[in-house]
Formats: sequence, structure tokens, C-alpha cells
Amino acid sequence: MSYQIIYADPPWDYKGQKQHAGKRGKDSGGAINHYPTMKLKDLKEMKSFIEDLTDDDCLLFMWTSSPHLDQAIELLKHWGFKWSTIAFVWDKQRVNPSFYTMSQIEIVLLGKKGRIPQPRGARNVRQFISELRGKHSAKPNEIRTRIEQMFPTQKKIELFARQRVDGWDCWGNEIDTGEN
Repeated sequence: MSYQIIYADPPWDYKGQKQHAGKRGKDSGGAINHYPTMKLKDLKEMKSFIEDLTDDDCLLFMWTSSPHLDQAIELLKHWGFKWSTIAFVWDKQRVNPSFYTMSQIEIVLLGKKGRIPQPRGARNVRQFISELRGKHSAKPNEIRTRIEQMFPTQKKIELFARQRVDGWDCWGNEIDTGEN
């Protein structure tokens, strides 16, 4: 099956680092405490899988954090997409400790393979979203909604998904089936 829209939230590796609140602060976690992370080389090894998923005309919406921006652009190019733009910026309304400034945003990059999938939907969708951060690594559903507004008829898949969403196929090892 091929898709015109791929939405991905790679489990970026932070080299085993955890977030902390300074020398005397309490450990506040880190990705590695919540799910298995992947190194860039492992994500790159998914190239043939990604190629099998993509239509000739396909967009990749890929989440990244600021420390992984260079790796994310490298990865989307490796997967066969041309770097296009920053699609979305999410203000999480809470800060995380960082090495330089207090981190408060995550971004969604946009890569393109072929042409922009047709037909197009809304062309006035806003790039910026300010929504309170929820549980670790959970992304705002509004981003998916905005993608659907822009591309309402295209076949869509979410990679590294954590939940099933109507209208989207999903792939991931942490998909909530709703069963206990």
C-alpha cells in the first residue's frame, strides 16, 4: 500500500541522557525512561520500508526536537524526501531544562517526494500551535487535524504511532488498542 501523507514521530536517541533540573535538581526523566529509542543509523535502516510506503507524490511530516534538527533533516533526505520547510511549531506551554535555553517547543518538518499530492484542501492552515504538554512524548491531536484539513482525501499513515486514529493507518510498537 502506498501513502501520500506520512506522519512520523521518530523515537530519537538522546545518548541515554535524562532531563534534570541542575546540579541539585531532581531527575525529571527522559525519552529512554518511557520508550525504546533509536539511533540515527537505525532510523536510516528503515529506508526500504519507507520507500515501500510512499506514493510517487508524497509528503513526510516529521517531528523533531531542537537537538535533533540536523539529524531529522538528514534522515528525511536519506528516506528519499526533499527538505521543504517547517510545517508546524508546537509551543508546549511548559519548559524543559536544556543546555542553553529552556526548551519549550517541538517542530514538525516537511519533506516532499515528487509533487504536492492533489487535490489540495485548505491552504490557510496555521503553522503555530500553543497547547499544554500532556504525558511524555504525546503530541497534540490538532496537528493531525490540520494535516487532514490540508489533505482531506489522501491516504495517510502515522509511523511510531501510539494510538489508532480514524482515517489514518498506523504503525508502531506502542499502539494503544484500548484493551486492558
